Amino acid sequence: MVRVKLSRTCEVLVAGAGPGGLVAAITLARYGIDVVLIDKRSTPSGLSRSLVVSTRGMELMRRFGLEQAVRSGAADVKIRAWVTPDLASGQGTEMPLGSPSDAEAALASPTRPAWVAQDHHEPVMLGHLRGLPSASIRLGCQLLRVIQDDTGVRATVADAGTGAAEGISASYLIAADGAHSTVRGQLGIAMAGPDDLADYERVEFTAPLWQLAGEHRYGLYVITRPDAAGVLAPRGPGDRWSLSREIPAGSRGLAGLGHGDLLGLIQRAAGSSTFRPQIERLSSFTFAAQLAERYAQGRCFLVGDAAHRATPRGGTGMNTAIQDAFDLGWKLAWVLRGWAGPELLATYEPERRPVAAHNVQRSSEPTIARRETDDALSWDLGGRLPHHWLPAGDQERSTVDLIGDGLTLLAGPSDPRWRRFAAYIKPSAPVTVHVIDARTSQALGLQPAGALLARPDGRELRRWTSADTAIAAAAESSVLPAVLAAQTTVSTDSS
Repeated sequence: MVRVKLSRTCEVLVAGAGPGGLVAAITLARYGIDVVLIDKRSTPSGLSRSLVVSTRGMELMRRFGLEQAVRSGAADVKIRAWVTPDLASGQGTEMPLGSPSDAEAALASPTRPAWVAQDHHEPVMLGHLRGLPSASIRLGCQLLRVIQDDTGVRATVADAGTGAAEGISASYLIAADGAHSTVRGQLGIAMAGPDDLADYERVEFTAPLWQLAGEHRYGLYVITRPDAAGVLAPRGPGDRWSLSREIPAGSRGLAGLGHGDLLGLIQRAAGSSTFRPQIERLSSFTFAAQLAERYAQGRCFLVGDAAHRATPRGGTGMNTAIQDAFDLGWKLAWVLRGWAGPELLATYEPERRPVAAHNVQRSSEPTIARRETDDALSWDLGGRLPHHWLPAGDQERSTVDLIGDGLTLLAGPSDPRWRRFAAYIKPSAPVTVHVIDARTSQALGLQPAGALLARPDGRELRRWTSADTAIAAAAESSVLPAVLAAQTTVSTDSS
């Protein structure tokens, strides 16, 4: 066996710089974890790919300080479909896609989903990661081989240009390397479910189509006329568009059309021949609905398409990946910081795999493009605590915005002992205490002297009716899991 020189050691190696890999790396780097992100691509993908960042996805962008940067590339549309003969017809019906309207989102979250192409979203996150001191990025670096033992992981990687091989040693590896994951294959983890549900194709182009859409500004336009059936979609606020369709049986599809025929297809879908689209690229993709048999093996973990493949129906694929990555990222960071034992990592699969299983199954159903908001939003928000705006003058902050990287205690205003919460339970990770006003406390279902304790993802761990009950419980056996926290920072959010 050829010995490969070890060139780098780190705490976590992330393979794959798509949305899942980027969110994982950002989350880890925000905790100060030494993280190396590699990707075989030398530059981010130019394909628009996923077109919507969900409500919870935008909450995480808000947490990272990236909400406005991501939204700057979003189209100002209703995140619903308009089913119509063609774009210019003015005739059609609305179809829900599962995303809340602005009014619905305002009741559920401090932010709202964004219709923004992945080729805008990815570079925003990559640029942010470059500015985080503990993160290193290696583009044009292909992962070849992974071995692991009880102490860590060693990866052999190669320069995509020269082929020169080197070794990277890490405590843990996150495989965010896509549907054909090298890591998953080498770990021998199988995927269950169909990978051949349908073959689709897409043409991406620029054209001044908004004037044809008129007042009907939507995220998707389902074109029903037989000679141009497909889905038109804006890829941002300007004139970037795509037309997607199932590849006709027995044909080469778009690749078999002459340039004039391709332009004609787009013009028919738009319902006008007065413009000349500028073709950017053609692409094809296969619909799959698959789930990995397991999400982890030893010190290696799967996220995103390496763990689950959903069809574009319902728009859950990338958003499930983003939430996988955040969940795994904070848990790895806690373990590496000594705030929790390795058993915390065992919660990743049981907490995230059922969500993926639900989304994958739903995406396999031909009618799932139609999704009602209430059902889709509850799965997207993942059980995090309810959103309520804090009193006016508090810089437009929500209860969701109060959740920190350690543990967060939200306490009613009646008992000052909550400020000394950490002294009672002697936790091992940071606890931030927020004393909230009576109205917000009531909205969260707390007693005036009560409090709740939440994880970094906003999921509630415990609640108490008073500090007396918390102190008494802490004096008994282990009321709080060993993963819970230490140094306390107090901020008062009441007037």
